[in-house]
Amino acid sequence: MYVETVPNRNSPPAILLREASREGKKIRKRTLANLSAWPANQIDALRRLLKGEALVPASDALHITRSLPHGHVAAVLGTMQRLGLDKTIDSVSSRPRSLALAMIAARILEPRSKLALARGLDPQTAASSLAETLALAVADEDDLYAAMDWLLERQSRIEKRLAEQHLAEGAAVLYDVSSTYFEGRHCPLAKLGHSRDERSGNLQIVFGLLTNSEGCPVAVEVFEGNTADPKTVAAQVQKLRQRFGLRQLVLVGDRGMLTSARLREDVKTAEGLDWITALRSPQIQKLAAAGVLQLSLFDEKDLAEITHPDYPGERLIACRNPLLAAQRARKREDLLAATEKELAKVQAATRRSKRALRGEAAIGLAVGRVLGRYKMAKHFQISIAEEQFCYQRHQAHIAAEAALDGIYVVRTSVPAASASAEQTVRYYKELSNVERAFRSLKSVDLKVRPIYHHLADRVRAHVLLCMLAWYVEWHMRQALAPILFDDHQPAAGESMRKSIVAPAQRSAAALVKAHRKRTEDDLPVHSFQTLLADLRTIARNTVSVAGAIITITTTPTPLQQRVFDLLNFPLR
Repeated sequence: MYVETVPNRNSPPAILLREASREGKKIRKRTLANLSAWPANQIDALRRLLKGEALVPASDALHITRSLPHGHVAAVLGTMQRLGLDKTIDSVSSRPRSLALAMIAARILEPRSKLALARGLDPQTAASSLAETLALAVADEDDLYAAMDWLLERQSRIEKRLAEQHLAEGAAVLYDVSSTYFEGRHCPLAKLGHSRDERSGNLQIVFGLLTNSEGCPVAVEVFEGNTADPKTVAAQVQKLRQRFGLRQLVLVGDRGMLTSARLREDVKTAEGLDWITALRSPQIQKLAAAGVLQLSLFDEKDLAEITHPDYPGERLIACRNPLLAAQRARKREDLLAATEKELAKVQAATRRSKRALRGEAAIGLAVGRVLGRYKMAKHFQISIAEEQFCYQRHQAHIAAEAALDGIYVVRTSVPAASASAEQTVRYYKELSNVERAFRSLKSVDLKVRPIYHHLADRVRAHVLLCMLAWYVEWHMRQALAPILFDDHQPAAGESMRKSIVAPAQRSAAALVKAHRKRTEDDLPVHSFQTLLADLRTIARNTVSVAGAIITITTTPTPLQQRVFDLLNFPLR
């Protein structure tokens, strides 16, 4: 083959790639391609290459000018596109929408401050291909704050669309609340309240999460940090009925949420709204004292329906879990022993020869601190005098509580024709899906805490971003379960369960996977976070080849290719 220049009368000459062959005494030529449109430097390079010349030194033939981690970005953004989250946020493509998508993805990829994220979106300091994939130009933290404000204005529309996709008439809706703490003291939402993070000295907010029965989030709402859990229920009922337009549904909440007062004032008055909750310990003790709740109910089965005049028109489903009973007994004994150890120190302080603890008030404060720490006051008899105090276990109280160990009572308005006792208990136990969401939101994955924003709406937008990030991660976990430590055959595990009251069972396949640390197709098993770390090794490389700039993506390993097969879209 060779390059030939062919005169073309008054027009520029034609540059042809030709092949020559000999047939006897004749030489025949065949044109393979017309190179006339090629730049002169490329034609010259091809001519020299065909002559066997070395075009450039081997060290200068290929140069990688930039390499950005890309695989984890492609997995998250691809999932967001597959779910249609971009269209859910706003139907029109815009820079604020792209910035919002970047912030949602960043909570999954690497939770960090908005300032750090802004630096990560700068082409000069980018730590991943996130900005490049979303075609984002340079953005500073003020741009991100403006995009948060833009997103918050669309929260009602976003939640309504998610509800349309994941909630149906007559379905169960799970609701629970948690709290998270602040760094700073200038947000109007931040108040001192009951801290679930053991940060009682920090201001905090309370936020409530609505999900479907499988734990897929559909809505979130932020409240002031001193808001009691039951006070948040009315807003959720209004949201479900008015904004989402659901006329028939079952609201599932824990015993501290759907109290008798909330049921009476906010829930029972709503037509078509059924509910499932559980009785609190004093209510269970009252049933036991009345003789309605007896251990003989569980001689043949760990579940029984009972009735009581205090709960007219309602179903009470008593359950007894022996494993839970053993756990509570062990925990109570540990707390009693720890309380006695600390009370003994206070008692010793009243008897020491130097600087002895004296006075009923001073002794009472010291004893109160101990009892308040371990919440065991009801199980001790305390006698305080001016110079001493005595204590002993209240055995009658301990025995009365121990008799009810492992027993809980589910309370519901759902008629038996709509849900059996077993199904009702199943709905209540699915609240663990919301608790799992809170663990991921607050600590394991998305790290909603601590909060540094000072404006109330920015705090609300921050929590909304984290909820939407969990929405994406929830769907990714569902798809990637076969290569995660998650149970990828939950139905098989459920079939192994002796009863709905018994603890959940992992499937045989999940147990084998956890033991071998390998999947059925002999790939390594990962947690969600280590899988993302593995995907980071897929890089988007900017390469210079003989002066031309091209982009080459790392070839995925079998495990990485399996990720994109399970997510059901190609690596792009």
